[in-house]
Amino acid sequence: MTLNLKKYANFTYLRKALLTHKKTWAAIIIVALTFIVADLCFPLPKPGRDSPYAMVVLARDGTPLRAFPDKDHIWRHAISLQEVSPYYVDALTQYEDRAYWWHPGVNPLALTRAAWQWLHNGKIVSGGSTITMQVARIIDPTPHTVRGKLKQIARALQLEAHYSKKEILTLYLNYAPMGGVLEGVEAASRAYLGKPASRLTHAEAALLTVLPQLPSILRPDRYPQRAQVARDKVIRRMDGNWSKDIIADALTEPVTAQVVREPLLAPLLALRMKQQARRSKNQQTVIQTTVDTAIQQTLETLLADRIRQLPPHVSMAAMVMDNATFEVLGYAGSADFSDRERFSDVDMVRAARSPGSALKPFLYAFALDEGLIHSESLLSDTPQSFSGYQPGNFQQNFSGPVSVSEALVKSLNVPAVEVLEQLGSSNFVSMLRRGGLKLEFPRGATPNLSVILGGAGAKLEDMVGAYSSLARKGMAAVPRMTPTAPRKEQRMMSEGAAFIVRDILETGGPVARAVEGNGSYRGIAWKTGTSFGFRDAWAVGVSNRYSIGVWVGRPDGTPNPGFFGANVAAPLLVDIFTAIPDGRNTSPAAPPATVSQEKICWPLGTRASEQPEKLCPLQRTAWILNGAAPPSFADRLKTASPIFTYFVDSQSGLRVAPECSKRPMDKLQAARWPSALEPWLDAGLRKVALPPAWATECAAIYNADESIKIVGLSDGEILHRASGKEVPKARLEIRGSQAEVSWMVNGHLVSSKLANQSQIIEFPEAGRYDITAFDAYGRYDRISVSVTK
Repeated sequence: MTLNLKKYANFTYLRKALLTHKKTWAAIIIVALTFIVADLCFPLPKPGRDSPYAMVVLARDGTPLRAFPDKDHIWRHAISLQEVSPYYVDALTQYEDRAYWWHPGVNPLALTRAAWQWLHNGKIVSGGSTITMQVARIIDPTPHTVRGKLKQIARALQLEAHYSKKEILTLYLNYAPMGGVLEGVEAASRAYLGKPASRLTHAEAALLTVLPQLPSILRPDRYPQRAQVARDKVIRRMDGNWSKDIIADALTEPVTAQVVREPLLAPLLALRMKQQARRSKNQQTVIQTTVDTAIQQTLETLLADRIRQLPPHVSMAAMVMDNATFEVLGYAGSADFSDRERFSDVDMVRAARSPGSALKPFLYAFALDEGLIHSESLLSDTPQSFSGYQPGNFQQNFSGPVSVSEALVKSLNVPAVEVLEQLGSSNFVSMLRRGGLKLEFPRGATPNLSVILGGAGAKLEDMVGAYSSLARKGMAAVPRMTPTAPRKEQRMMSEGAAFIVRDILETGGPVARAVEGNGSYRGIAWKTGTSFGFRDAWAVGVSNRYSIGVWVGRPDGTPNPGFFGANVAAPLLVDIFTAIPDGRNTSPAAPPATVSQEKICWPLGTRASEQPEKLCPLQRTAWILNGAAPPSFADRLKTASPIFTYFVDSQSGLRVAPECSKRPMDKLQAARWPSALEPWLDAGLRKVALPPAWATECAAIYNADESIKIVGLSDGEILHRASGKEVPKARLEIRGSQAEVSWMVNGHLVSSKLANQSQIIEFPEAGRYDITAFDAYGRYDRISVSVTK
């Protein structure tokens, strides 16, 4: 029959036609209105309203790190139709509902067949349900009765009216029961097969297709044989859709499934991502991170091996960052997430703890940039007092004259405080903050000299980002934990200062390079730190590719005597660098244009080429930044010119003075060593660097005895302090000098008096006391005594 459109264009004719078929149209309108009213009165439940998706946190390759179920403890991971393997969609529609793409929600032929089978066999043989009807039952459960089936059919029609075919199929993909607490193909694929649904094979697609029919009976982790029989039925049903070779291969593939358990990799990072999403009211159910699965597993394995060797309650934390992308590749907030005794739920990556000496590389870098030092500047590792602050070294001994390189490599405390005094504590803290490392101080506290030895708190993640500046030409990075996080970096130090400090930590500095070549080269630059009372042990380091930090301690702050950075944190740090790909550098870096090598003089600190040989008794090879060779710091104990003049007898070479000798004499100059260091010079250096002995005719005037001696206590003597008794005291005197003598106790200058006057020393606390006496001519004596309770 040919449709005459022109007739229907005539409104009069159209009106007559409607009137002619008014009963038919009335029926249609009544049915439509009935459907609309029913739809309004009995609206579809909204999927997801009362059944939110589980949140899953993924590694960069899609591996689940940790999943957080919904309030009913259901594992359901959101997935779109495009993200599912086409093999699964093909198997599902062909096996479950061949007519899915064209029926209106119900398949009359299938329903008729199911009804006939029910009547003929007296029991339900097949349900005749379409995928749409199964979705209807998922979102609005109904009993297995005729009434329930009718309601299911009505809901299916509603679904088709409200959603497209692709949307309905997506609902099935997300909500189909898959056994136990699993719902949806993505949750089942990850739980049973350990992979996302996008990577399913033909056989795996068939397995997950049949699973919702009897999810408890066909679970592949519990009943693999049953699951295989059902899966093979699906595979054979695909004949004509899949090639015979594919079907044959799929049938030979065994059914294997891992035990369903909660994924638990980088658990504290995953929890952190969840908390951030909740705070930002982010409704996403899948959070992608930058974590590298292999590196994370390596990190957790190394921590688990080490933690077994440590006492109870001790935990560990470690973080690995890629220097090029700022991406966090490994994140372990605690050593063993299953061990509650070790405070496993406390994330020590983001806890502020005292870094001890781990801040020293930044101090020397800032001092280099400020033109205060070069790599071999002369520093005094001797007992000293800085306005009442008397730092000691970790080893409880002193080295005397040391360079910046030696002080950094040996982590000496007194030289670091000496440099900080020149730079300024507040200035140092401000420079760190400018570079992205914000220190945390106790309420009401202000920066002071103790900050360089751990007098403030820092977070491990911030320390790792700050240390990356040593490998990134002075630019510190903010660690990124998600691919969408912005790249942020700040200038921590100059490129030249970063090179010099890194080279010292990596090779020992230019002196070590010259003496040992590459024999001491470690391939990584790292520094340790130990907080007061052995509460925190740190090791942070860099290579070309990575920045890594390690913390060891008790999260509750309880001390761990004998645990320090060098013996518990550093070995783990080195193991991490060694275990991950390209962790160590193969050769030292080349210096930038702003860095050069120069010969410098001790004690003056300036270039050897600028001084006569007599004023340069000791030469060292130094890294010089921007061509600057700053002089040594001024003497802290007395004001004096760095170069002084003296006279020697022209014939004997002994020291004389015009007022005590009439013989011909020569006028000479010498570089003055800091008075705190003169007692520490060895005999050979004293002979070269200091004036000769006094001639006989001048000895009486200038007290030319070759040495002086402290009497009253012996070196190494032990004093016992009885409980409740007076504070122990000792009267000390000097033999061998008539000049003025200065007395120092543990680096603190206590008095200056004539040698014939005795000195009373008190010992108010138990511990070690280093007592030094030196006169105006550089002669000294030093003893150490111990006081016990």
